[in-house]
Amino acid sequence: MAEKHTEIEAVEVNKALESAKGFWEKTGKKLAIGLGIAAVAVAGYFAYKEYSIKPQTEKANEQIFKAQQYFAQDSFALALNGDGTNKGFKYIADTYGSTKIGNLANYYAGVSYLRMGDFANAVKYLKGFSTDVPQIQMMAYGALADAYSEQKNIDESLANYKKAANTFTKDEGNSSEFLFKAALLSEVNGKNEEALELYKELKAKFPKTEKGYQAEKYIYKLSIEKNEFSVK
Repeated sequence: MAEKHTEIEAVEVNKALESAKGFWEKTGKKLAIGLGIAAVAVAGYFAYKEYSIKPQTEKANEQIFKAQQYFAQDSFALALNGDGTNKGFKYIADTYGSTKIGNLANYYAGVSYLRMGDFANAVKYLKGFSTDVPQIQMMAYGALADAYSEQKNIDESLANYKKAANTFTKDEGNSSEFLFKAALLSEVNGKNEEALELYKELKAKFPKTEKGYQAEKYIYKLSIEKNEFSVK
């Protein structure tokens, strides 16, 4: 009886082995190729990071310092284009855009163009910037909204003022300023209902700020009903 039980076990084991063998023959090569591709991809990523991104970051770090000095001095043309010896933000952003320094150069370049009155390029470079640091991202959205406003692109300007107002609300001063700009832009462009809601939001969220205090008079102005004295 024991011999019969052993024979049955041997048959089951053989079936399992045959099944495993069949599975490997069908999928083993594909699996090995897949793992090989994954290994090459991982190795390629680290090689790219070590031999491409790292040297680029070091070069970008060296070149951005002087541009930042010019920017701090409000010498925006030199900050943007360089001085003949040192590169400017435009070159750094265009050349090292895949690095963190290149990304930051997009912000500086966008603000520099904005301050110089080149709003199309301001939009171009500010749209190319993003960061996980909410304080900086807030200012980037605000600058982008300013550039769109100068281009008379009201919808994009409003969208970015709202983003700026809600990105880092701990900074109540700047957040209230951007929300006020959104409300005022809506009002001067005839979007009175939207403006009224934004002024109310401003008063509710930032009541202790300068713009929060000012919101009340705008709310009153937009809320009063027209009468015979206001009809032209």
